[in-house]
Parts: sequence; C-alpha cells; structure tokens
Amino acid sequence: MKYLLKNSKKLTFFICLFCCQLANSQDRKASIVLFNKGQGKFNEANYESAIEYFTLAIKADSMNYNAWIKRGFSKGLIKDFEGELMDYTQVIKKDHKHIWAYISRGSAKNRRSDFKSAIDDFNMALMINPKEAEAYNNRGFAKKGLGDFEGACNDWVRSRKLGNHEAKVILKNNHCK
Repeated sequence: MKYLLKNSKKLTFFICLFCCQLANSQDRKASIVLFNKGQGKFNEANYESAIEYFTLAIKADSMNYNAWIKRGFSKGLIKDFEGELMDYTQVIKKDHKHIWAYISRGSAKNRRSDFKSAIDDFNMALMINPKEAEAYNNRGFAKKGLGDFEGACNDWVRSRKLGNHEAKVILKNNHCK
C-alpha cells in the first residue's frame, strides 16, 4: 500500500499525460476532417463556408497551420484583407520559422502595394530556406512595385534556376535578360 501511495503521483501524471495525448490526437483528427471539408468548399469557390470550416479546424487544433493559412487566403478572396494578414501573422507568432506564412503574408502585402513590408517577409522566408523559388518569385514582384526592375529580374532569374517554371514566362513578359 505504501508503494502505491508513494508512486500514485507518478501514475496519475502518466495517466493524465496519456489522456491529454489521446485528446489531442482526436482533436487533430477532427481538425483534419474539418480542414478537408473547408478545402472542398474552397474548391467550389464558396469562400464563406470554407472560412467557417477552417475556423472549426483551428478551434479543434490551433496548431493546424494549414487551416490558418488557407483561412487567411480565403479571407483575402472575400476582400477581408485585415483578417487575411492576421491569420498569417498568427502562424508566424506560433512558429516563427513557418516559411509559407511569410510567403503568404508577403504576397498579401504585395496585393495591397505594401512592397517594402512584403520584401521583409520574403527575406525572412529566404533566411529560413534560401532555395525557396516562390519567395524569390514574389519578392521580384515587390521589387518591381518599388521600381527596382534589375532587382526584380535578378530574383526571377534565381526563381527560374531553382525550378519555378512560371518565372520563365515572367522573365519574358518583363523583358529581363
């Protein structure tokens, strides 16, 4: 009996830890199901419904960064630009090395002609992964927006060399050498 009392705190701790992990995995599973339903609505261009499902997915698992990013993108499509930026920023606060949160937020800033701030986000993405073609591609558009055509062309060339096939068309359309 003494042994059970002495070790009951450890046993209780491990039971609680197991239950928490079980609950979290169930939340993750529910979050994935909700995310997939949101993705279906997104594919149907029903962005308001998609946002609702992505929100439920986030409530089920706040670490489902795909739901945050897809919800942000959906918000941008319905012209909720502040909400879009907030979702990307939330991911960055939770995981400061989430490359797609920086790329997504930078792209949203590009669409709002906030080119200097967009470049900061693309630079952060490139600090995380210097071989991310999409970051170079989008930073090129930000540089073009600031009138730095040579810098834009250089970024698009890098993007192309890293395998971004879209960059080939962009280079041609912008008369880059």
